[in-house]
Amino acid sequence: MTSKSLVEVKKKYHHGDLREQLLEAVRELVEQHGPDDFSVAEACRLAGVSTAAPYKHFRDRHDILRGVVLLAMERMRAAMQTAADAYPPRDPKRIAALGQAYVDFARAEPGIFRTMFGLTEGHDDDPELTRAGDENCSIVERVTAEHLGVAPDNPEAKLRAYALWCFVHGHSFLCLDSKLPREMSKIDEGMLMLLVGNAMLPSPKE
Repeated sequence: MTSKSLVEVKKKYHHGDLREQLLEAVRELVEQHGPDDFSVAEACRLAGVSTAAPYKHFRDRHDILRGVVLLAMERMRAAMQTAADAYPPRDPKRIAALGQAYVDFARAEPGIFRTMFGLTEGHDDDPELTRAGDENCSIVERVTAEHLGVAPDNPEAKLRAYALWCFVHGHSFLCLDSKLPREMSKIDEGMLMLLVGNAMLPSPKE
């Protein structure tokens, strides 16, 4: 899933949605320059707003990035849910599609993907970011639990869901960092997702 283009957001700005337009401008700049090297002034220019405009909605630069990350987490969550919903519960392809959606998001928005996990490190004192992260994790736990035929809070379901997340998260960064082993550079990723899902999840209980 991709975010709205800045052109689309600018059209909406004429109706007063300055906040969304600015966040989209920052998202584009983070993809180009990374979270440490983008300029708020450049984002204002790109969004077509004054340099004072951001501070009507955000406390500072970090708060702007936080807003970008929260929207990114929503997009990732929606993409994962849509991918999983394409298959019925207990279908191995449901697990594979969930993992593929995660990796696809990382490839589509690599700068934002890195920012998500850089900005949210040690964010226990931010209830909104914590909740967003928990909601994303809950999709994996729920789909895993459905596959196993147990409740989402089942310890085994949580452990296996974590193992699945560890794989797709690590694989995503290996892809972004061009660190895949040479023989893996042309792998069938769909088959890989099925292989990992089948390896980490036993056959569903009847």
